Amino acid sequence: MTDSNQTLERLAAVVEARKGGDPEASYVAKLHHKGLDAILKKVGEEATEAVIAAKGGDREQVIYETADLWFHSLIMLSARGITPGEVLAELERRFGCSGLEEKASRKG
Repeated sequence: MTDSNQTLERLAAVVEARKGGDPEASYVAKLHHKGLDAILKKVGEEATEAVIAAKGGDREQVIYETADLWFHSLIMLSARGITPGEVLAELERRFGCSGLEEKASRKG
């Protein structure tokens, strides 16, 4: 099995390589060409589909829709110049910290 961090980094590299490509030949380029609002709309759609799949309880559908959500989230991150490593570093920073404590620390 491939290391998950490597998979995200490899996929992010593909997204980055394709974002400036021909919108007629690349889905990633097409979304980037449409702009941030189109990318964000797609992330929202995919998040909704993941929630509906989870509510429905079909395990394979949850996996499929979550993969779509993660993929489109990578496109969003690319549009904002953020790498998966930066997000993973933030998750690592939070590791071992109570979610309630972490949330309370943001209020100040």
